[in-house]
Amino acid sequence: VTVPSWLERLRAASKTALVQDGKRKIHYLFEDGKEMAEEYDMKTGQLVSRKWREKNTLGGSGKWQIEVGEPTSPLLGALESELIKESSSNPVFMRKDTLSSFQWRIRNLPYPKEVYSVSVEKEQRCCVIRTTNKKYYKKFSIPDLDRYQLPLDAAALSFTHANNTLIITYQKPKEILAAEEQLQKELKKIKAANNGDGDCKTQ
Repeated sequence: VTVPSWLERLRAASKTALVQDGKRKIHYLFEDGKEMAEEYDMKTGQLVSRKWREKNTLGGSGKWQIEVGEPTSPLLGALESELIKESSSNPVFMRKDTLSSFQWRIRNLPYPKEVYSVSVEKEQRCCVIRTTNKKYYKKFSIPDLDRYQLPLDAAALSFTHANNTLIITYQKPKEILAAEEQLQKELKKIKAANNGDGDCKTQ
């Protein structure tokens, strides 16, 4: 049995769209009950956030897991935001893509650029950030490459350091750029549920 490609799975998912705050929000429901929510910037078409939710063992919905976008949300309780403030000097790891690359930012890393090394571990299908001063170590995967079953390429990986932030960039392979273009065409066809320009009047 051939496993349907990720693009086919996205096409088969039931999708709803919503336009809000200059963002186009797409909600996907897959056959296995998994949910994915994406937000795109209306002007640039750039992916702003992507999160996942699975059914928990009791059949209810689990918590959203953020894959792309800001790690904290305004929905946090006062106590949680207090805790976050306290640890604001700890490194904060988040993914923030551009149209042509996957990108990760790790804030609160004050060490100079020459301290860091970022490498690809092909067998483990992940990238590893190391520091010569042993102050920071992080392993992270690129779920997009896993979903499209593409190999990791060390040549696609680069990093810079500015304003206490380490910025890691991985150029998207052409297969993913092509698939994303296809997907965007399909997403444009979905009428937003709250579109005010008469698209929804036909009952």
